[in-house]
Amino acid sequence: MDALGTGDPRLCVDAHEQLGQRCVRSLAAFAPGEAILAFRAAAVRDRPSRMTVQVSEREHIELAPAFLSFVNHGCDPNVYFDVERRALVALARIAPGDEIVFFYPSTEWVMASPFECRCGSPRCLGRVGGASQVPAPVLAGHRLAPHIARLLGHAWAPSALP
Repeated sequence: MDALGTGDPRLCVDAHEQLGQRCVRSLAAFAPGEAILAFRAAAVRDRPSRMTVQVSEREHIELAPAFLSFVNHGCDPNVYFDVERRALVALARIAPGDEIVFFYPSTEWVMASPFECRCGSPRCLGRVGGASQVPAPVLAGHRLAPHIARLLGHAWAPSALP
């Protein structure tokens, strides 16, 4: 099940039956607000790619540990990438076996590879192309990275975020 060797007994890389690609699943329970795993930059880029996470207005990183690149998008995310603390943090209760998903527009202003979302959520965006393409009221319901809030022209108020 853990073919890539996550190095963390609480997480594994698994096959996603519906999407025909890999995903990250939890092997443990996590509470909302719990830091699941620290991450760092394996490489820093000035442009987005399919495998980077945007961490500031001008920086996109390839994630280390590398298996985090298999964290898929979900319009009802259960984690977010805290780009300031460099930690993957639970937004909701996560049970063993749950797929770990984050809201791509929470970190991405413009995506290198937009796609049609098939998450099945009632809140599904349909087309996912980055925060620049999502109506502000929809974004207001999500935890956003500070650089996305700045790009939107809003003051980032942590107490107002989930």
